[in-house]
Amino acid sequence: MTIKPDRVILHCDCNNFFASVELLKYPELQDKPVAVAGDPEGRHGIILAKNMIAKRMGVQTAETIWQAQKKCPGLILLPPHHDEYAAMSKRVNEIYCSVTDQVEPFSVDESWLDVTGSQRLFGDGKTIADELRRRIREELGITISVGVSDNKAWAKLGSDYKKPDATTVITRENVADILHPLPIQDMLFVGRAAAEVLRRHGVVTIGMLAAAPKESLVRWLGKQGEGLHAMANGLDDSPVRRWGESEAVKSVGNGMTYPHDLVGEEAWKAGLMPLCDSVGSRLRAQHLKCRTVTLQIKDPQFKVISRQKTLPMPTSLTKVLFQETLAILRQCWPPSAPIRLLTVTASTLCPEDEAEAAQLSFLTEVKPDDPRQARIEQAIDGVRRRFGKEAISPGANKVE
Repeated sequence: MTIKPDRVILHCDCNNFFASVELLKYPELQDKPVAVAGDPEGRHGIILAKNMIAKRMGVQTAETIWQAQKKCPGLILLPPHHDEYAAMSKRVNEIYCSVTDQVEPFSVDESWLDVTGSQRLFGDGKTIADELRRRIREELGITISVGVSDNKAWAKLGSDYKKPDATTVITRENVADILHPLPIQDMLFVGRAAAEVLRRHGVVTIGMLAAAPKESLVRWLGKQGEGLHAMANGLDDSPVRRWGESEAVKSVGNGMTYPHDLVGEEAWKAGLMPLCDSVGSRLRAQHLKCRTVTLQIKDPQFKVISRQKTLPMPTSLTKVLFQETLAILRQCWPPSAPIRLLTVTASTLCPEDEAEAAQLSFLTEVKPDDPRQARIEQAIDGVRRRFGKEAISPGANKVE
């Protein structure tokens, strides 16, 4: 992996994004503890975002509303408005695009920027970061924190280092002072499971991760260990994609937490069909087919299992996805056991024309997608494009 210390990469992170956007409508709440929360009636009663005042009082994202209110009795709850967050995200990224065309969103409130070629016009990386912070604060009324480095991983750590409305520059000279003391879980892509494995082997800080032999990390974590070793040592040379340049789709999925637990096969069918319909229509819209389908199941106690099946031939048909996921569910879940959440994911994707060519050359008895069913589902897609997604709803009992 090549080190490119001449690159200048920014990671820009909107501070308390959902809460900041909501507070633009309620300036009188700026000095009060505020959180954006899901709907308790729909069993989404968790904290989605909080402002700095609520954060200082111990409120955490993803905890339940009752836990947050126990810490902060005066917490003001606001409902989410995701369309407004998407609109604000677009405006923020438009400002980023005014200094470079290499702008890669990482989420609705985070983006990487490669400003290497922009320095002649706008100054060095810190100057550009400070100017972006000023513009977003003055033009949009929210704030961002920016990390500046020569690679994406360190820039991301820099934006997390100091909040709100701050710029942190991470260089080869100061990395040991700034990043190495940080806990291992602050590292990008170190989740709970990976952090636990690393702690068991005595790796508790980013500095210790950087110093650990790559071979040991690979032995403990597999391929992920090699990637984490590279990122901790600033060997991440992954490019920042240009604005609008999309990454190749690797999977298409949809999940739903149900207002009432699903118990029994009829409830399973009613819960599965909308998910399979969504996944199938999105595959067809992108002219893709899948070779693998995965079903994730969560019960009311939050126990999760995941089961995967390789299909005999690639498909994009809702009917096939429904039949296969229902078969998985019948095989692995007792009919009397309640289900809180289901997720259907299609993966091992290929363009539909490649799948059709493979089907024509297949010499076994395996049958390709039924062309009559394909025409029916394409007609449904056409009606929905013209009259809206709710124009036709699938019936689970009609396709088994």
